[in-house]
Amino acid sequence: MRGGCVRCWWVRWCTGSGRRRGGCGFRRGGGCGRIGCRRRCGGVAGTVVRVGERRVRLTNLDKVLYPEVGFSKAEVVDYYTRIAPVLLPHLAGRPLTVRRFPDGVAGESFFEKNAPSHAPGWVRTVRIGTPGSSRGAEYADFVVVEELATLVWLANLAALELHVPQWVVGARGARHSPDLLVFDLDPGAPATVVECCRVAERLRVVLVGDGLSPVVKTSGSKGLQVYAPVRVSSPGRTSEYAKAVARRLAAESPEGVVWSMVRAARKGKVLIDWSQNNPAKTTVAPYSLRARPVPSVSTPVTWDEVAGCRSPEELVFVADEVRARVARGGDLFVVGDAVGLP
Repeated sequence: MRGGCVRCWWVRWCTGSGRRRGGCGFRRGGGCGRIGCRRRCGGVAGTVVRVGERRVRLTNLDKVLYPEVGFSKAEVVDYYTRIAPVLLPHLAGRPLTVRRFPDGVAGESFFEKNAPSHAPGWVRTVRIGTPGSSRGAEYADFVVVEELATLVWLANLAALELHVPQWVVGARGARHSPDLLVFDLDPGAPATVVECCRVAERLRVVLVGDGLSPVVKTSGSKGLQVYAPVRVSSPGRTSEYAKAVARRLAAESPEGVVWSMVRAARKGKVLIDWSQNNPAKTTVAPYSLRARPVPSVSTPVTWDEVAGCRSPEELVFVADEVRARVARGGDLFVVGDAVGLP
């Protein structure tokens, strides 16, 4: 696993009364380091756990973040710990924007680009210019997640959603050109992810015809997202290409596809949102939780699953299901070699 490894496969926690609620499991073939608990566990003082060479304080682990199903912060930490081997490579090098839900998905939320002032010193940050910021800020100090300890620390902040750009920064923080192309397929009611699947199949044909190797995942909400690894020499090239493809497919099927952002034109159609390739924008990371009534996940799927989808429920996956899928088939979002755009 990139960024180090934790011998203990999931953290133990205690309730505010001090009674232990979780056991300590471990991966087959691996040992299990003991995790200590300081003061009274689970309350404001929290529990200090060892994550690799780091120590992370976890607090309020009994707090329910998905009230409809009783999914707690402890279970969020558990999910991100277990899914980390496949998630971390998709976060590495990418400045992170998080969406935090301190009081759970039924409460208020906020997006956060700047690393909080109380971030541990070992959390990697990178300063990126933010021209046009709604807050007038010239730059932000983004977190870059490259080890499990950072992921666990973020989960403890109730950073449920993880959003990343289609480009990476180098070891010294230099911003590189985009390395991913993305099409965000968003259905306008009464269209659903089923209609997105039909559009994704056609999109795949176009991309493969241009020599690209597309992969696909659910958004974890209503739609699908199609990606392909690319090599470009200018930051705007992916947007130019994506816009041209979106306009082409919309012209071929105006009754079911739109490329314009005008909301009035989207009813019952699938928007091919090419604008997500703007270097200033982000998309939800593969394997990120989403703020839905249940802990749904932005889940990589196979093209066979896309072709076979006939009802929206077939492409809704929650945390436990995603862990099981990864255990069976590994990471379905492994991209191939980058290819230059035509």
